[in-house]
Amino acid sequence: MRIIEAEHIAETVRRLYIDANRNLPEDVRKSIRAARTQETWGPGAEALDKIIANFELAEKRGLPICQDTGITCVFLEIGREAHINGNIQQAVDEGVRRGCREGFLRPSVVRDPLNRSNTGDNTPAMLYLDITDGEKVRITVAPKGFGSENMSQIKMLRPSDGPEGVIAFVLSAVETAGPNPCPPIVVGVGIGGAFDKAPFLAKKALLRPLDQRNPNEYYADLEKTLLEKINALGIGPQGFGGRTTALQVAIETMPTHIAGLPCAVNINCHVTRHAMEAI
Repeated sequence: MRIIEAEHIAETVRRLYIDANRNLPEDVRKSIRAARTQETWGPGAEALDKIIANFELAEKRGLPICQDTGITCVFLEIGREAHINGNIQQAVDEGVRRGCREGFLRPSVVRDPLNRSNTGDNTPAMLYLDITDGEKVRITVAPKGFGSENMSQIKMLRPSDGPEGVIAFVLSAVETAGPNPCPPIVVGVGIGGAFDKAPFLAKKALLRPLDQRNPNEYYADLEKTLLEKINALGIGPQGFGGRTTALQVAIETMPTHIAGLPCAVNINCHVTRHAMEAI
């Protein structure tokens, strides 16, 4: 059994939280630059130029890529042979608290959804736990802006709706979102489970590198079909029109009940931020 002190968790979350807000993952940068080389519509091309200039400047100056530094989603994959000495939620929140202060990140979390006083430090984090093999803890910090989060949807489809129903629902969600989530977007789709599991799958799908398809060929083909149909909508970068409305579509699935077909869409803006480290 390997002992990991809660302070180690807190310090790692602090560092990843700041890094994720300042530096886009390389796969996201590459995808945005590729979209720019293919863009022939003037306003769309100009929007992509500004997006590229913005993330390059953020890295150079050590500043947040976006003024909305998001609600902090933290995914912990805890090995069975690892024991965390201390309270996990408190450790994660302490890391977010430090990162918010030291990284000069905008506090955007309220204590109560209706009594809306700001916590002042972006705590508490949205914490997702999973038990895996081994003795390490894999920490992924993914700040999620709410311009895109607000565009998310879930629908309890019928089994008879099939793949056609899934496609129609995803396209409807993206078209309804329009320019609001700051396209080009990344679209996470969760299919299966129950009412609560499908949105989790959709959010988890956003962590997948943009150059990786679903390992299941059937769902990889469905991702490709959805991406083509979404880009055919013509919403384009920042809603100005153009070839690229979405950079990628990622689908995650799990078993479900014979009577249901839960489907959720979690949209992310072009600032698809996340940083990961195994400790």
